[in-house]
Formats: sequence, C-alpha cells, structure tokens
Amino acid sequence: MDLLFVADPLEVFKTAKDTTFAMMREAARRGHAIWACEQRGLAWQRGARVVARGARRITLTGDAYAWFQVAEQATVELAAVDAVLMRKDPPFDSEYFYATHLLEQAEREGARVLNSPRALRDHPEKLAILEFPDVIGPTLVTRDAQAIRDFHAEHQDIILKPLDGMGGMGIFRVGADGLNLGSIIETLNQHGHTTVMVQKYLPEIVQGDKRIILIDGQPIPHALARIPQGSEIRGNMAVGGKGVAQPLSARDREIAEAIGPVLAARGLLFVGLDVIGDCVTEINVTSPTGFQEITQQTGFDVAARFVDALEAAVAAPRT
Repeated sequence: MDLLFVADPLEVFKTAKDTTFAMMREAARRGHAIWACEQRGLAWQRGARVVARGARRITLTGDAYAWFQVAEQATVELAAVDAVLMRKDPPFDSEYFYATHLLEQAEREGARVLNSPRALRDHPEKLAILEFPDVIGPTLVTRDAQAIRDFHAEHQDIILKPLDGMGGMGIFRVGADGLNLGSIIETLNQHGHTTVMVQKYLPEIVQGDKRIILIDGQPIPHALARIPQGSEIRGNMAVGGKGVAQPLSARDREIAEAIGPVLAARGLLFVGLDVIGDCVTEINVTSPTGFQEITQQTGFDVAARFVDALEAAVAAPRT
C-alpha cells in the first residue's frame, strides 16, 4: 500500500517514543510505501482533487536521530494513495478544523482517511465524554463563573481545565479551602468569554491516569498508567509523568466495551481513552500515543495490531 501520513514535521519526531513513527516503522517492515506531509501542504482547487503539496516518500534508516531519508518529493493526490492517516498533534485549532474539511472533501473524491475527518470534528477530546455519562465522574462544562463556584462548593476538591489544552497544559486543582479559585476562574474563563471544563478531583490519580488504547473498537490488553511524580497532580508524559504498562482491569474492559464499538462505527480506527480510577476523563482521537511504551514494557506489539487493522480497513468494501 501507499500510505500518506499527515503529521508534524518529521524533523521534530522523538523516535524513541513517537507513536506515528512506530506506525511507519511497522508499515515499512511489511513493505508499504510511506509518504508524509504537513497539514499546511493540504490544498484544493476547483477542477482538481485535494492534494498534499511537498509530500515526501521516505525510507527508514534505523538510526534514532537521522531516522529517515527522502526518496522522492511530489504533489500527491489524496485519492491516489491507499490510505491517509491524520496524525497531526493537537491543538485542535482553526487550521486543524479547516484541514478536516479538506480531508472530508478528499473522501468524497475517493480517498480513505483514518481517523474519519468528520468524526475528528464531532469528538473534541474533552467534550466527547459527555455522550457517555455512565462512565464519567461529576463534570461541569460552562462559561458561568458562579456555576463553577457552586460546583466547587458541592465537591470541595476539583480540577479545572481549558477545552483546547493538551499534554496537561492549563490544568488546575483547587482544594476544599478554595485557594486561588477566583484567580483560576478568571484565567481560564476570561470573564465569561471562554468555556471551561470542571471535574471532581479523583484521588485515584496517584495510581495513574490510564491510557486505554482502542483499535477498531477493541482494547489492547494493556493500559499505560501515567503516574504523577513528586508534587505534580498531572500524570501526562509531557509534564514528567512516569508511564507504567499494566493489564486492563475488569472495569477498564467494561468501559472499553461501552465506548469502543460506538466510536469504531463512526470511523475512529484508533482511540485513546483516559481513565482515572473507574472514570473516563477524556477521549483522545486526534493523535493518541502510547504504542512504544506498552510494547517495550510488555512485549505486546501494538503497532502490529494497528497495521493489521489498517490493512483490514483498506481491504474492506466501502459502505
């Protein structure tokens, strides 16, 4: 197959832990051709089809740093390759939104895009949990500062987060004393101009913020528990959390079975559920990670499972 990855610049990949790199490496091992472009290269013109300008066909070198060589550079029609994988990292900003529309146009022209561009738009990573109230903790989404204060009064220990954050950015905890609650609300809420998510603090975070990987609606057998270090409340790897692979619990499987098939039916081939204790806190669909850490610690080849699913998706008849 010819595979086109829409991703961040290849030059910034950290190959020791990058999941997109793990996908590329497994696909290349099976003989598939790897193309890569940046989001800014997507373009459409009347009378033509959506293209990726400046796309590069690469070969992998095996070196950890100079990890690829460019075999060819060209303008590539998205409908001309076997699959397009949208792997641009968050944030989900206006440019990402516009890119999903170009990718959806490419689908109308015959391209196969994974994850589905429409599903990416319909499942913002913080708000997607609202559809599954039975598996989440106490949660509030609002622009109303007083509603946030009332939520704090009820639950005492809360987490506040922006809807467009990533990697733990902009997350605050406020305990029962309410220290700095007003200032934090002003910072995140911007005097009523910005919507904020507020959740009851889940003390199980000390055991880790678990990433459960769903591939074609099914969980792989291990989660990656991202454990906060020191005085940090966030387990995100981007802020120093320690990743520890562990077998799925019965509750993890119950959550995966409730959510996975629903999302797979909407064209979400690869999803990362974030679970603290018994509660889902986020549903990651843009560019979930965790392949390499799980494989290194357990021997379970997550990338191989993903490419199996990708090959099956490409081979399946279109509906």
